[in-house]
Amino acid sequence: MSYSSAAYLNPQAVYKQNAVETAPPAKLLIMLYSGAVKFLLQGQKDLAEKKYEAAHNNLVKAQEIILELDNTLNMEQGGEIAVNLRQLYNFYYQQTVQANIKKDPDLLEPVIGFFRSFRDVWAEAARICQAEVK
Repeated sequence: MSYSSAAYLNPQAVYKQNAVETAPPAKLLIMLYSGAVKFLLQGQKDLAEKKYEAAHNNLVKAQEIILELDNTLNMEQGGEIAVNLRQLYNFYYQQTVQANIKKDPDLLEPVIGFFRSFRDVWAEAARICQAEVK
């Protein structure tokens, strides 16, 4: 199937793909953090409702985002901040794994809190930078 026929079948998917491909780095980080929060919240809800297959799927999506965030760290230029973020990402990744294994939605509370707060910090930083540019 060609790109144009794929766009015809699912223009929303093409729009999302273009949004990701053309977004500035800060926006991409916010999108990743927002996605993590979304999947963590849904996974937590699914665990609480004993919808274990759905919970597993949502937590795996959150884990994939955490891995992507970890992979984007520049350990050479990031110094101690990058090292600390890597440790945090690893810890919260393991928390999502444990929540999934133990079927315990409470284990996700600190993970959700971390990703919400970092999303909000990046959103505010991006807003400030954009205001300074104008």
